[in-house]
Amino acid sequence: MKNIIILGAGMVGSAMAIDLSKKHQVTSADINKEALSALKKGHKIKTIHQDLSDKKELAKIIKNYDLVISAVPGFMGFETVKTIIGCKKNLVDISFLPEDILPLDTLAKKNNVTAITDMGVAPGMPNVIIGYYNERMTVTDFEYMVGGLPKVRTFPFEYKAPFSPVDVIEEYTRPARYVKNFKMIVKPAMSDPELIDFEKAGTLEAFNTDGLRSLIYTVSNIPNMKEKTLRYPGHIRLIQALNAAGFFGHEPIHIKNNKIVPFEFTTKLLFKQWKLQPEEPEFTIMRVKVTGVEKKKKKTIVYDLYDEYDPKEKISSMARTTGFTGTAGAELILQGKFKQKGVFPPERVGKDAACFKFILDYLKQRNVIYKKTEI
Repeated sequence: MKNIIILGAGMVGSAMAIDLSKKHQVTSADINKEALSALKKGHKIKTIHQDLSDKKELAKIIKNYDLVISAVPGFMGFETVKTIIGCKKNLVDISFLPEDILPLDTLAKKNNVTAITDMGVAPGMPNVIIGYYNERMTVTDFEYMVGGLPKVRTFPFEYKAPFSPVDVIEEYTRPARYVKNFKMIVKPAMSDPELIDFEKAGTLEAFNTDGLRSLIYTVSNIPNMKEKTLRYPGHIRLIQALNAAGFFGHEPIHIKNNKIVPFEFTTKLLFKQWKLQPEEPEFTIMRVKVTGVEKKKKKTIVYDLYDEYDPKEKISSMARTTGFTGTAGAELILQGKFKQKGVFPPERVGKDAACFKFILDYLKQRNVIYKKTEI
């Protein structure tokens, strides 16, 4: 039994705490007292009420733990990871920070730290998958599309966010990068929409977002790579209209002698519109496609994920699929199955066959199943 602290008691942080508390001693830290209180009910989880943006206090509270898991909001992610590495603690990060995390690799090696980053559903599992196959075949094309959606479509957005609207809008506004013929192409987010039919989810709309992240640099031998986000058809037109009208602007505007930042105003309103209610049915859907040549034969390998809210444990699908991938990464470190020192995005973990199999088996045991087909 190991002693683990999880930074962040949101939906995903709570799911990880519940999962790991079945086998380890787990402490959850957050500034939100209500989230901590809800987490303690029915689970053997200790809690710490703390502002995690305070670096000095953060360094104090993680001092005596075997492993740290960072599930803080993305805008806090980089500094949190840097502080954890500075304290010489092994870690798993699912904050999906906007900054490039690889420059912290030198510090991690200097401090003898193992840091697995972006270890969620996406980024996360697509990285693990391409990391594995990139070692075993000549990959020519890699693409994945992913989305988390409510089962009930409610006007006008037909969307609910399992995490902060701030992070969702960041995804909608950050320029999307993809790779074509070895060249990085940059397009506006939400560009190149297309309709895709799925067996269980029906027709969804896929559009460009900036989901490749570290893959652009770590598997640069692959000539074509792309990531897209999935939503119900029509959702993205509403977002594009808000963006065009300036609702996501960061420059303050003056209204009756008051300064208002449009982005802050919009996210405040959308928080209520997009808040996933307790026990609300939702699902996560993803398709990962790898095309290449193996033993002089061209093949395409597809992994499909369809996962729903768990009514027994009352854990959302997005929290399950993201959080349990994170806890799989945690167990790789805790069980000594991944011992390398430095900063490792998931593709550098998945290249190891034993780690790849461990992660898929770990998720399958929790009924998060990636269905594989070969074409």
